[in-house]
Amino acid sequence: MSSATSSNADYAYDTAVASLVTFWGDMASKWGINRTMAQIHARLFCADAPMNTDEIMEALDISRGNANMNLRSLTEWRLVSKKRLPGSRKDYYEADTDVWRITARIIEERQRRELQPVQTHLEDCRAQLPETETSAATARTTMLRERLNALIELMEAFEAVSDVLLPLVQDSDPETLVQLVQAAQLIADAADAEPAAAELDHASTSDGGPANRAPNGTAAPSSDAT
Repeated sequence: MSSATSSNADYAYDTAVASLVTFWGDMASKWGINRTMAQIHARLFCADAPMNTDEIMEALDISRGNANMNLRSLTEWRLVSKKRLPGSRKDYYEADTDVWRITARIIEERQRRELQPVQTHLEDCRAQLPETETSAATARTTMLRERLNALIELMEAFEAVSDVLLPLVQDSDPETLVQLVQAAQLIADAADAEPAAAELDHASTSDGGPANRAPNGTAAPSSDAT
């Protein structure tokens, strides 16, 4: 490979890495994950060899404290592993590059850190209210209990979805995931079609449609016809 070709390849690599690091950081903030944590993960994901803290700091222009804090979080999430290289006293880091394991770990951590605490807090709030059957219950407390119940049911539904998806992700089973998504889409399409069908049926029966027609296809006479 000529020096010019090598230089072009290096430039293309650096450009792609910078784009992914920026994009991953932006997306992570929408997922509730620290931007710098996601950028470090993206940089390590793209690396062809483990990187030490100094190299990560230089690549992302971040402080040592920021780098250490987020590397510790990435290690706790098991998205990054720490290792020692022969002849060096520095700690080096490398990212897990199996996208299925990455996704599974993010689902696990989000469920543990976000869904479960929210559900626990909602249940604590509900426990402070008197039961609806007791004399201490008022219309307001009954109303609030019903609303909290609805929120808790929603959290339980989210957790159930995670519980179903997680084993499929952990087993790297895209075929079953696709089938699950297709089944969910069919259910959603059917649910969308029901109101439209009901509205069409109502319109048909209210304007002399099939329900108001005689067997020969003509409009049936109204009950007040003379």
